[in-house]
Amino acid sequence: MLPVKLAAALDAWAPTVRSLTRIMIGLLILQFGVQKILGFPPNPAYANLQIYSLIGVAGMIELVGGTLLVLGLFTRPVAFILAGEMAFAYFIAHAPRAFMPIVNGGTLAALFCFIFFYFVFAGPGPYSLDAMMRKK
Repeated sequence: MLPVKLAAALDAWAPTVRSLTRIMIGLLILQFGVQKILGFPPNPAYANLQIYSLIGVAGMIELVGGTLLVLGLFTRPVAFILAGEMAFAYFIAHAPRAFMPIVNGGTLAALFCFIFFYFVFAGPGPYSLDAMMRKK
């Protein structure tokens, strides 16, 4: 158990850390969308990607959702959509391979899913466009 003063100091920083975590998670998911849709960095698997394919739609969700998450705009609905996308990705691409995420390569999809799910309930934090719009 933490000393009371330390716990209070950590609690005071929790909203700021939530904002920083949202930004970093947004940047991490954004890179997947950029690679699929914009082709950077190049990946031969996405060389002939059709925008209306399953992977193309996922890339668009990641590109737009990641950008909105970084900005903290419409955070809760965007996080809900991204959590659903990651759950869908896990059960379509990973779960059929094996039961455990460490074996089927789905650890990242499961982790992203639950982090996005957290932001549905926790919100964007104080450093976001959502927070700025709420103040007006």
